[in-house]
Amino acid sequence: MMKFIKIDENSRVPKYQQIIDSIIHNISIGNLKMDEKIPSINMFSEEFYLSRDTVEKAYSILKDRNIITSIRGKGFYISRTKLISKVNIFFLINKLSNYKLRIYNHFIDAIGANAHIDLQVYHCDETLFLNLLEKNKAAYDYYIIMPHFKTEDLKHVTLTEKVISALEEIPIEKLIILDNVKPELNTVQTEIFQDFENDIYFALKEGLDKIKTYEKIILIYPEQSVYPYPRRILHGFRKFCVEYKLDFEILDKIYDDMILKKGDLFITIEESDLVNLLKQVREDEFKLGSEIGIISYNDTPLKELLGITVMSTDFKIMGETAANMIRNKSRGTIKVPFNFIERDSL
Repeated sequence: MMKFIKIDENSRVPKYQQIIDSIIHNISIGNLKMDEKIPSINMFSEEFYLSRDTVEKAYSILKDRNIITSIRGKGFYISRTKLISKVNIFFLINKLSNYKLRIYNHFIDAIGANAHIDLQVYHCDETLFLNLLEKNKAAYDYYIIMPHFKTEDLKHVTLTEKVISALEEIPIEKLIILDNVKPELNTVQTEIFQDFENDIYFALKEGLDKIKTYEKIILIYPEQSVYPYPRRILHGFRKFCVEYKLDFEILDKIYDDMILKKGDLFITIEESDLVNLLKQVREDEFKLGSEIGIISYNDTPLKELLGITVMSTDFKIMGETAANMIRNKSRGTIKVPFNFIERDSL
């Protein structure tokens, strides 16, 4: 193996990274085979006049990526060859919702076959997020992160101090922040995001002519949720209603015995609230789209089938843009389109 390894003393690439790159390259071109034994840390450091810590760091990263394995009392062996030439991506999302999975699936379709993606879910939990990131630190070529966290009283927060510190340890060129951003994370150069406050404001503004035909607008915003929503949605909604002098109310859910009145326009975020509202509209025999209006947050094929007006991020563009940035090795800050789609329910 030693004759294949190249260490460039004049390169600015860290020596441990040169070891990693050289081993990976030789596996990908067939010089190193599955289950082949590789030199010990001491032997490697002596051969190339490197410190033991440098070689140990390289081997540790290779072990984390399951490229090599160690057998107690026997040494180190090549453990993987099939995925070695692929781009390895750590995809970390806050919840397994329909929308998050649509982003992920569009990403998968766009990234192509030359990628290996590990999907992990941290359920808006800071501790779980930090543990997953620490466990997989330095093991991947790219880290795609959707930052949404909850406080102890189930309020939404984009980032915490600990999360910011953890993200800043990831090299800029490897980190892509998806779906949600916050100015405090100054080192990030690649962001593909929603602007929650302005998105809802401008979407409602687009539908203003129809919205003004209703007497009252009711936003259903869950105040306490296992997966809380950004409060910037509230800010954008209030800004719209105040600017256009519209009567409005904010409720935390659709109650089973909700008092419905002709001229009410409901904006729902959670699917369960939309379903409950539709049931009550039908039971009370209101005419949807004239006596009672509904706008739902984020589109789905079922909402399209039912004729529900929506305000929605373009999840396809979000997933495809992240994939294209990796494929093209590009960086940037991209605001994803947010569309107002009028249907029969308005």
